[in-house]
Amino acid sequence: MSRISVRGFAVASATAVTTVGAVVGVAAGSDQGSVGNTEATAADATIADIPAGQQAQVQTASLTQQADEQSTQADAAALKSAQESARKAAAQTAQEKKESAEKAKAEKAAKEREEKLAASRSSARDAGDFTVKGSYTVAETQAIARQMIPGEQFQCFSNIVDHESSWNYQASNASSGAYGLVQALPGSKMSSAGSDWQTNPATQIKWGLNYMNDRYGSPCGAWSFWQANNWY
Repeated sequence: MSRISVRGFAVASATAVTTVGAVVGVAAGSDQGSVGNTEATAADATIADIPAGQQAQVQTASLTQQADEQSTQADAAALKSAQESARKAAAQTAQEKKESAEKAKAEKAAKEREEKLAASRSSARDAGDFTVKGSYTVAETQAIARQMIPGEQFQCFSNIVDHESSWNYQASNASSGAYGLVQALPGSKMSSAGSDWQTNPATQIKWGLNYMNDRYGSPCGAWSFWQANNWY
C-alpha cells in the first residue's frame, strides 16, 4: 500500500493514539519533550504509520467525511439557486401585476374621458339651432361657440380661433384664400357644414369642430399640434 497522507479523521486518530501513549509516558516519568515529539509525529502520520487493523476504518471515515462535505456544499448550492430562482420569479410576478394595474388604470381613464366627451357632444347644440342674423359681435360668436363645443374643449378651440382670426367670422387672408373663424383653406371647404358658411359663424364653428375632431381627435389635440407648428 502506498503512503497516502490522510488529514482529518486519520490524523486525529493518530494523534489520539500517540497522545494516550504520551500520557502514559508522562505518568511513567517521561519529560514534556517526548510529548511534543509524539504530537509532531502524530501530525505527520500517514496511513502506513497507522496499524494495519485501523487503516480500513481511517480510510472509510475519511471518505465519509469527504462525502459529507461534498453533500453539504451541494445542498448549499442548490438552496442558493432555489432562492435566486424564487426571487426572480417573485420580481417578475410583481412587475407583471404592476404593468397590468397601470394598463387597466389607463384604459379606465381613457374610457371615462371618451364617455365624458361623448356626453358633452351629444348635449351640444347644432348650428341649425341658432337664429340667423345679419351680423354678429365677437361676444355673440363666442356665446354660440360655447353652446356648440364641449365644455372642456372650448378653451382649446378658443385659443386656435384667437390666433387664426381673433373671433372675426369674416376674416379673410388675401394671399392664401383662408377664410372665417378657423381660417379654412380654402374657405369654400366650409360649405360642407352649410351654404351660409361666409356669413354664419355657427356654420363655421360646426365645420371647424368637425375638422379638429376628425384630424386631431379633439380641439385640444388640434391646439397641441398648433402650439408645436404654428398651424393646424
